[in-house]
Amino acid sequence: MSGTRLTLRVDFGPGRSIGPGKIRLLEAIKRTGSISQAGRTLGMSYRRAWLLIDDMNQCFRHAVVSARPGGSQGGGAVLTEFGAELARDYRAIETAAEGAAKKRLRRLETALRKSSGAKSSAKSAPKKTSIRRRKP
Repeated sequence: MSGTRLTLRVDFGPGRSIGPGKIRLLEAIKRTGSISQAGRTLGMSYRRAWLLIDDMNQCFRHAVVSARPGGSQGGGAVLTEFGAELARDYRAIETAAEGAAKKRLRRLETALRKSSGAKSSAKSAPKKTSIRRRKP
């Protein structure tokens, strides 16, 4: 499958979910040891990264990240044991889902129309076509 991919988001109820963005953030914190550096790596502000971490810490019974304030001591952030398990479990679920869906995704991909050369390129971002219902 060339450009086709399966994106997984786990919804736990209204306003409670994890998906590829939050998991990438956890993985970046593990690599960098810093919420601000992880955010920069992913192209998001410290505030956005912190809000996503806070959302996950509030969602689960156990914290996913433990942070120390910066200053002269340097600060930093680390994944908790639960945070590391969360990222591993999500990636395992994602791998299993991709494996289970591979044949059907390939079939869907072969059913796609050929794209016109002028409108598409390998480097262009995929067009999102979701429809949101307006509130009255």
